[in-house]
Amino acid sequence: MKEKKCLEKCEPFGTLLGFAPGGVAIYSADETHIDKTVFKDDAAYRSYVGHEYMGYKWQCVEFARRFLYINYGLVFTDVGMAYEIFSLRILRRVFDEALLPLKAYANGSRKIPQAGALLIWDEGGIFEYTGHVAIITEVLSDKVRIVEQNLAEHRLPSGQQWTRELPLSVINGEYFLQDTYPDTTILGWMIQTDDPTYSLPQPEIAAELKPIHVAFLLQKGQFEKEWLNELDPIEQAYVAANGHHVSKDNAYRYFTMSASAEQELIMASNELHLMYMHATEKVIKDDGLLRNFNVPEILWPRLRLSWQNRRYQMITGRLDFCMDERGLKVYEYNADSASCHTETGLILQKWADQGGLNAGANPGEGLLDALIDCWKHSDACDFVHIMQDKDAEENYHARFMQEALKRAGFQSKILCGLGELHWDQYGRLIDADCREVKCVWKTWAWETVLEQVREEDAQQISALPVSTGQPDNQVRLIDVLLRPEILVFEPLWTVITSNKAILPVLWSMFPNHRYLLDSNYELNERLIQEGYAVKPIAGRCGHNIELVDHQQQVLDMTHGQFAQQENIYQQLWCLPKVDDQYVQVCTFTVGGHYGGACLRSDQSRVIKGESNMQPLRVLSDELFVLNQS
Repeated sequence: MKEKKCLEKCEPFGTLLGFAPGGVAIYSADETHIDKTVFKDDAAYRSYVGHEYMGYKWQCVEFARRFLYINYGLVFTDVGMAYEIFSLRILRRVFDEALLPLKAYANGSRKIPQAGALLIWDEGGIFEYTGHVAIITEVLSDKVRIVEQNLAEHRLPSGQQWTRELPLSVINGEYFLQDTYPDTTILGWMIQTDDPTYSLPQPEIAAELKPIHVAFLLQKGQFEKEWLNELDPIEQAYVAANGHHVSKDNAYRYFTMSASAEQELIMASNELHLMYMHATEKVIKDDGLLRNFNVPEILWPRLRLSWQNRRYQMITGRLDFCMDERGLKVYEYNADSASCHTETGLILQKWADQGGLNAGANPGEGLLDALIDCWKHSDACDFVHIMQDKDAEENYHARFMQEALKRAGFQSKILCGLGELHWDQYGRLIDADCREVKCVWKTWAWETVLEQVREEDAQQISALPVSTGQPDNQVRLIDVLLRPEILVFEPLWTVITSNKAILPVLWSMFPNHRYLLDSNYELNERLIQEGYAVKPIAGRCGHNIELVDHQQQVLDMTHGQFAQQENIYQQLWCLPKVDDQYVQVCTFTVGGHYGGACLRSDQSRVIKGESNMQPLRVLSDELFVLNQS
């Protein structure tokens, strides 16, 4: 979130203005005279403490998150605007990844404000569009003291650890805070507690703002000629795979969602990532649970080391959702080797430009910037080998990630297949340029590596069958991705997060959660009565899925290479049909935070690898409703 409100003579951007309790620094956010040679791109504005993302420098959200992190070891999930914090209901305790309840109290609640609470403003007045957040530092009989960032950009008096005092009144046992600015609205305060007394329920968006709608461009022959730039390596690879097309059936159709629905997707993506991480930790620590994932036991020690050492080193994943008037439900998390980034981060905006579409916003416009920032804050080596299979889609996917790496300051080389890899006379793995392979980003799924381990019958030997090799020996995928000296993205632990066997674990940990579907390792009476989906635990691309309704009628079935895998059973929750397409919303996480969204569709109920990508635009709530009236 970026905002700008300089109310007095401002100190330059980044100037230390003072300290909050606990020694938390407060910085000026005035960008009037900012040094653009230092802050030359989006990534330069992002604030981190270690691997923890705090927010944009030096906004109010960044300060509030940094204050909680430093003083309490807690962080709240990322938000687009400060006022959205008031909709959050969890905090993450960093040291053990525990998710703790966060309660919200309306201004006028019977719950007295307390020191350390988040104080939230709605959008409006001087906080137009963004809202505001501060920390309550002291509660006195008739006032509270607060500390905040990005309001008054002047230095605090020596020794003062608060920025403003707000009047506090009690009327009929209800506590009211009054702002010092007359054109603002204080929503209330938030604290971490298990006690729900006087707290507000989780807010829900209006039913008419939840569905996805269809729209059409005026047809002026925009797509009758070639419209992508084949001189660009990414677009050239895309055209080689798909031609000058996005959707295979109607070049002039696009879909819309409301701004409130997008905010719900942002909140859901951030919260679900934390829930999946929490469940991943539970699985990795529990032998009984881990056996359900069909990971060769000889890999368990490496899996656990990967989690211990690299849990913050995930670059990107994709969550698949059903979104309609019933609400928002997640199907699964593709945390390992997710795709669709190129279309979302590049091609769909090119389509909008070619079609002359100006209405609404592109929900994927920030994806490339988010990837650049994530790579900059990763532990990747200066040179990254990009490993892909010989596949047309992976050709442009690899080039898109190469562009992110380049802009993040890394050198890279794409390896298509394993043919040019070999060992030198010292047993080191090198490419055709005799460059040693030390760091890899891959499009291959970890499940492919697991299958190679299974084929080696690894349980019968003392350690993983990774070849150190001789110059003439063929290099296998296992020899690269499980080689101890090579840093691999995505980390090995993501094989657990991506495996559908995690879905019953999530349901057991967060039963009846608003974003989850009932999932189990065995069919139970509830699933039989409501209908269910049968899913192979390590399936991909929509293969080998069966949808069965409450009358035991098969609604849809796909085939593929995962028929021999163990299955899980997930509550039936069919995609909505819009126009003649069943539509699925996908969101991308980047560094564990929401990075953008896209839409996929199919004429069947199951989204598959070959299913359509569809242009998606975000409209203001007012325009979204108006367009349907």
